[in-house]
Order: sequence, then C-alpha cells, then structure tokens
Amino acid sequence: MGSIGYARVSTLEQNADLQRSALTAAGCDRIFIDHGVSGMRASRPELDKLLDHLRSGDEVVVWKLDRLGRNTRNLLALIDDLEQRGVHFRSVTEGISTTRSMGRAMLTVMSAFAQLERDQLAERTRAGMAAAAEHGRKAGRREVTAEHARVKRAQDLKAQGLAPADIGKIIGSSRATVYRYLTLS
Repeated sequence: MGSIGYARVSTLEQNADLQRSALTAAGCDRIFIDHGVSGMRASRPELDKLLDHLRSGDEVVVWKLDRLGRNTRNLLALIDDLEQRGVHFRSVTEGISTTRSMGRAMLTVMSAFAQLERDQLAERTRAGMAAAAEHGRKAGRREVTAEHARVKRAQDLKAQGLAPADIGKIIGSSRATVYRYLTLS
C-alpha cells in the first residue's frame, strides 16, 4: 500500500511546486494536482481521479489541510469516507494523521479553524465591497462600451476584412473577446 499525494492551487497562475516537493519528501509514490480549482468545490478532476485510484491501506497525504478543502462539512465527510474505505489521511504541515485518535480529534479542530478563516475572509470581502460602494466604486470588471478604443479598433479591422482571430492578435485580445467587441454597437 502506498502514500498518495494531493495538491491544489486555486488559480492557473499559481504554482504547485512547493506542495509537490513537500509531498515527495513525505514519501508519496504518486501525486495528483488540481490547477485553478477552488477548495470549495466538492468535485475536482484530480481529486476524483485520486479517489478512484485509492485502495484499502493507502494513505492520502496533503501539504496543508486547506488544500483538501475549506468547507468543514465537506472536508470531514471526505476524510470519513476515506476512513470507511480503510484509507488513512495525513497533513504534512499540521502534523495530523488519522492513524491515531489524537490525530482524528485535531483534524476536527483544524478543519473548524479553516472554515472560520474562510468565513472571516468572506466577511472582510463583503465589508470592503460595501465601503467601496459608499465611495461610488463597484466590484467586478469595468463595463466596455462601443466607445472604448479597443472596440473601435476591432470594428475598424473587421471592416477591413480581417478575421476575428487575426484581430485578436493585433489588439491583444482573445478571439472570444473580439467577437464580444464586434457585437457592441
């Protein structure tokens, strides 16, 4: 039976090298890595593959508890499912292992703190958005209108007979964005 690692980064721009190195040093035979996937999602492509790969006696290893999930209920349900299948769990950073009763108790406490941290982050975000709204600013992408310089440039290039893919290369936008620009009037 083996130690199988799981790593996750929330955005495509982030790098999983730190997690991969720690999991390799922890003795993982194989590592599954999700890129650009939120920990709030219960279903993640590489996590799903890992769960299909597991056999009784295996051990799932993560660099840090919040890499497996940020929602306490889902995290505990996932670890309970692992235990039901005879699979152990270990978090390298927190030093938690479900092979002992103290590790299982600490896991419950640590996952509650991970949920608390996420809830506080959400509260701070909402407070920041409310404060910005009081000053006349709103969250989200700025609205692009037909008067925007890139939109006008895209429309001019289309009038000259260029294809959307070529227009995108010229103005530095994706083809989908060019199509959106061309529908603005």
